[in-house]
Amino acid sequence: MTEKKRRIYDIAKEHNVSSKAMVDMIRKLGFEAKSHSSTVGPEVSQAVSKKLKSEKEEVKKGLERKKKKALERKKTEEEAQKRKKDAEKRMMAELTRSKKKPPKKGDAKKIDVRKKKDRRRKRKERVVDKKAVRATFRQTMSSLGTGAKRKKYHRQDKTGDDTPTELTKTIKVSEFITVSELAAMMEVKPAQVVAKCMELGMMATINQRLDLDTLATIALEFGFNVEEDKMVGEDEVVATEEEKDTVNRHPVVTIMGHVDHGKTSLLDYIRKSNIIAGESGGITQHIGAYVVTRPDGKITFLDTPGHEAFSSMRARGAQVTDIVILVVAADDSVMPQTIEAIDHARAAGVPIIVAINKIDLPGINIDNIKNQLAKHNLVPEEWGGKTIMVEISAKFGQNIDKLLEMVLLQAEMMDLQANPNRRAASVVIEAKLDRGKGVVTTVLVQKGTLKVGDPFVTGIHSGRVRAIFDERGNRLEGAGPSTPAMILGSDGVPQAGDSLFVAASESEAKTLSQKRFRLKRERDFRLITRIKLTDVYDRIKEGQIRELNLVIKGDVDGSVEALSDTLSKISHKEVAVRVIHRGVGAINEADVVLAAASQAIIIGFHTHPNLKAAELAGRENVDIKLYKIIYEVESDIKKALEGLLAPELVEKRIGQAEIRQLIKVPKLGHIAGSYVREGSIRRNSKCRVTRNDVTITEATITSLKRFKDDVREVQSGFECGIGFSGISDAQIGDLIETFEVEERTRTLESV
Repeated sequence: MTEKKRRIYDIAKEHNVSSKAMVDMIRKLGFEAKSHSSTVGPEVSQAVSKKLKSEKEEVKKGLERKKKKALERKKTEEEAQKRKKDAEKRMMAELTRSKKKPPKKGDAKKIDVRKKKDRRRKRKERVVDKKAVRATFRQTMSSLGTGAKRKKYHRQDKTGDDTPTELTKTIKVSEFITVSELAAMMEVKPAQVVAKCMELGMMATINQRLDLDTLATIALEFGFNVEEDKMVGEDEVVATEEEKDTVNRHPVVTIMGHVDHGKTSLLDYIRKSNIIAGESGGITQHIGAYVVTRPDGKITFLDTPGHEAFSSMRARGAQVTDIVILVVAADDSVMPQTIEAIDHARAAGVPIIVAINKIDLPGINIDNIKNQLAKHNLVPEEWGGKTIMVEISAKFGQNIDKLLEMVLLQAEMMDLQANPNRRAASVVIEAKLDRGKGVVTTVLVQKGTLKVGDPFVTGIHSGRVRAIFDERGNRLEGAGPSTPAMILGSDGVPQAGDSLFVAASESEAKTLSQKRFRLKRERDFRLITRIKLTDVYDRIKEGQIRELNLVIKGDVDGSVEALSDTLSKISHKEVAVRVIHRGVGAINEADVVLAAASQAIIIGFHTHPNLKAAELAGRENVDIKLYKIIYEVESDIKKALEGLLAPELVEKRIGQAEIRQLIKVPKLGHIAGSYVREGSIRRNSKCRVTRNDVTITEATITSLKRFKDDVREVQSGFECGIGFSGISDAQIGDLIETFEVEERTRTLESV
């Protein structure tokens, strides 16, 4: 199938450059480009990719040349040092030989004269010899050109050589790891990696996931070579399985969009079922995979959560899909999660079909929605763009058939092919631990056919397929390409997003999983960071960061991962969240012991503690919080962090009085006859004495009199006598301001 024409700004976004720079590059390559919105053919896209690839290679070659020059410079310096030392040795040897030349044999007269001179001038000659040695040494060293400045330059250059020589270090990374994970592998601070990304023209946060090319470029800047960390065994399977005898397969469609825009309602109508009834708060908390059969073909749907907390889950949904249906509510607007879904779909390189939902509501403005989408390069076909937009009502089923027709038409144009007769290769959509069935893994088969009895490897786990079920719990004998299925038989809970492939035998599957486990354990051990003196200094300098330790347990791995990512982002320079452990299944005794030792809180998401764990938590006074909706967890954790913040001290003014007379009382000090100008003056309150708007001193009011009576408070407009503690330099005309300090609780938004 021939590749379609593309907009220049789409190519620019794909390569992470500005549209203007892309237009200039296309023109330099000899192609015509009027503006950033012009369409170009596949030959232009290929030429641009080739050009950028060659530029990246030039950058790498430039760094290699710098490394080679640095090594040559280091070698030259070492040779110069060696020549200098050899010259010093030769010079000292010559000076030693020339200090006393032995006389010729038989010359007795000269020997006697020399002995006499030695006896008369022995001490003087020693002094002269030392001076001569030093002078000659300095002269020789200056002639060699290796003086003190040269030494200093050499030391600096030697230190500077550390970066090029570090290129021998290689780190193994998997694609789409975060900035913080890359920083941990290189043993640098995440802020340094973020700064380097900004230098390279890319805005990134510590939780942003990077592609392999970007990872290689950033690592090279820090002196590391990057090697892609492919899971052991996958290369062998791909090499042994040839893609032949392919047949058409039905499309995999991901429904994405903002929360409460009607994604799950759309699937409800299509499947004639109520998916929402099984979700807490009417919000999809997991990725669901469903097959819909129509007269003109089948469609596999992935329903990803729309809440912003499930960004990583939506990212996984976009990576395994063929087409994305972006649901936007006609009575709302393009929300941040909608934009995020667009970015995930474009990163996966899949076409987007927009479904404008809720057109049955009154007062909607569909043109406004289309205008907002056009700002994100989703221009509808009727406006001259290439984006298919269908106006639907998921509640009443209006235009749903048209939407599905557009999906099948798009799939037909994509010519999706797969070989059903090879060993199955699939991806894990979700995994959970069921009390009766054991580990239940939801997979989407991408190639081949998964059958009952097949030995498989997924992540660091292996097993044999004991049973296969569809999304409604019906047993299946096999699952072909583009078919979601729930399988039993894994010896552990894999992570969502892991690949699952069928091995040649059960023994081979166990061997591969054990090898993967050893590699993962070694990698995790290497990533363990131990505290250093520099870290202690940094923590002191940053103000002793307070941490809230959490242990997270959930029913499925995807929810646990999303919850961990969400809570880790809730931080401040004074407080931070640290997830010390996360896992799938019920809360057990080991979790409680870990929380007790680390002073952590246990978060249970759609799971509960067993009886022994609950009893142990009661004895150890460990707090266990159980939740069913993710934004409730986020809200409670924010409140807990706000409790760790130091309170804000706010000064509140009470009153002001003017000193009109000073009376000196023996043994008591000064009494200020004052007139209260505003507010009130209270006994035992703090005060400051000001003169010409300058604070003279601060003190505490020890006594307060109204005429001869002791009083607690004097209101404005009255005269009084004020006694101070520790004030001796007050004058007539000074002002006395009383105040009190209040402690106010701070919030994360206010700091």
